[in-house]
Amino acid sequence: MRGKGKSTIVWLLMGMLVLGLGGFGVTNFSGGSGADIGAVGDVEISAPEYARALRSEMQDFTARTGRQLSPDEARTIGIDQMAMSRLFTAAALEDEANRLGISVGDKVVGEQIVSSPAFAGLDGKFDRARYADTLNREGIREPQFEHDLRMDEARMILQRATLAAVTAPAAVTEHALGWILETRDIHWRELTADALTAPIAEPDDATLQAWHQANADRFTRPETRKITYAWVTPEMLENSVQVDDQALRDLYDSRKDEFQQPERRMVERLVFPTDAAAAEAKARIDRVEVNFEQLAAERGLTLADIDLGEVSQADLGAAGDAVFALDQPGVAGPAPSNLGPALYSMNAILEPVNVSFEDARDDLRVEAALDRARRQIDEQTASFSDMLAGGSALEDLARDTPMELGTIDWTNDNPGTPDGISAYPEFRQHAASVHEGDFPELFTMEDGGVFTLRLDAIEPAALIPFEEVRDRVEQDWRQNETHRQLLALAEEQRVATEAAVAPALGPTPAATAPVAQAVGATQQAPAPVAPASPDKGAEVKALARGGFIQGVPQDVISQAFQIAEPGETAVIDADNRVFLVTLDQIHAADTKAEQAQQIRDGITNSQSDSLRQDVFEYYTRALQARAGATVNQTAVDAANAQMQ
Repeated sequence: MRGKGKSTIVWLLMGMLVLGLGGFGVTNFSGGSGADIGAVGDVEISAPEYARALRSEMQDFTARTGRQLSPDEARTIGIDQMAMSRLFTAAALEDEANRLGISVGDKVVGEQIVSSPAFAGLDGKFDRARYADTLNREGIREPQFEHDLRMDEARMILQRATLAAVTAPAAVTEHALGWILETRDIHWRELTADALTAPIAEPDDATLQAWHQANADRFTRPETRKITYAWVTPEMLENSVQVDDQALRDLYDSRKDEFQQPERRMVERLVFPTDAAAAEAKARIDRVEVNFEQLAAERGLTLADIDLGEVSQADLGAAGDAVFALDQPGVAGPAPSNLGPALYSMNAILEPVNVSFEDARDDLRVEAALDRARRQIDEQTASFSDMLAGGSALEDLARDTPMELGTIDWTNDNPGTPDGISAYPEFRQHAASVHEGDFPELFTMEDGGVFTLRLDAIEPAALIPFEEVRDRVEQDWRQNETHRQLLALAEEQRVATEAAVAPALGPTPAATAPVAQAVGATQQAPAPVAPASPDKGAEVKALARGGFIQGVPQDVISQAFQIAEPGETAVIDADNRVFLVTLDQIHAADTKAEQAQQIRDGITNSQSDSLRQDVFEYYTRALQARAGATVNQTAVDAANAQMQ
């Protein structure tokens, strides 16, 4: 890692670990305004390093979510703490490496620099000038960078030594494997309202009113914001926009490749060093010894690596005739390519496209009209804003401009109609935040439209009077009462089902034999009589944990694996439906199967990674506690201010 914080290389290697500063034993300086934001032992962390770390974390967040963050937003969600924690972790490892005398030679550092793509020139080789220029742009001096690389390697040596012996215990892995691969035989059935012996009694008004009050949250009208808005979208102006035929023909000609396409094929290409090697590979495919994907894997490639996509006969050059001679998916070749002899896997035939201008005219007209309408709206946006700034009301905009006036009773849980203004996320965002008396502003929508809005009134959340929702209350009460009675019936049938498969009550023949012999009796004891067995429902054999039963909620399967012993029956309430599940038999996992070994490896890797992460966390915390970690909050605040 690095003498003054943390490098990009180590962030990638330790990306799994994101620790907060809590528990690190970090204390604040009483003040100061130095350039260093903190230190662990003798290793200091500078403000520029913190700024680079924070930018890197923000860029990583953007890459994962597609959302740009401002510095304030980054601090709100704790990204600055992530950057700080990584810097302090790196500094703790560097301090320990220094204490132990762990380092690497110049050769290792030089190899890393020379092999880095960031410093390669146009010929793909290390470029000394590019190296100096890149570091200069990042504000890093060459000695500092080379020291950082040296410490990266030293920290990795320390990290590998710390975690080398950490592996998942075999007993834990086998226990988890047995749990995952266990299967069960069950019977299941669902109880519906038809199973009730009597219909649900008619509720009186007193019962319904009590239910209305007890479940007020179900019958409460949400806060409603009464909003007036004015808006215009390209679709509103589409029919009024004039588009001449020449413009449509020009548009058609500019996209002729889209409307006029020759026959194409979906093709993958695997290149070989010699004609003989390509011919031998084709012979192996013909003998069904391997398929095309396996051939690629033998070369260390995947199908994605060799995919050519959609290609025409002309695109394939000299190989075009061989590939296009195939009338169904298959392998052609050997045939020449610009890289050498190759085999071509043809996976699909795409028919030629021939759409005339007349056939495309209507679609082109809509597209051109919408595009022109967007430009018109964009050109008028400034005048709309000027009218609002001059005191024009929304009604004035609707009268004097193409904007249309509307009103809406808007709530957070009402998405509105797909073609209405509330379908736009921009409108929903501003509708939720606008206040009475706010000055109207013009906002842009993703399709090129614009809108402005005014909050007229807010109706607070309130319980809807019973008289207005009596039918809803009755329906809700009936559903609940039916569900309650079904659960009670299910419990009765559960007891009956378990009794039917339990040993019969009374003395067994073995128990009565000595008594009978004592009084000279010779007759045998009567066989026990089991109660009549109720219908247990549908049978499922070898149900896997996480398996699937058509039409049954997944929660039923998961709870079926919580039944302790064969013969037991469980009442399962899932998705407001009632099920009876009887466990018939438990099948232990087949840990010798090929699939089991793959799962075992996955469990071992996952548990080992988790253990290593925990060990690494405790280790770095211990290092910081021993060396002492300090943070200069004044310097941190100053660095944050500079990021604005």
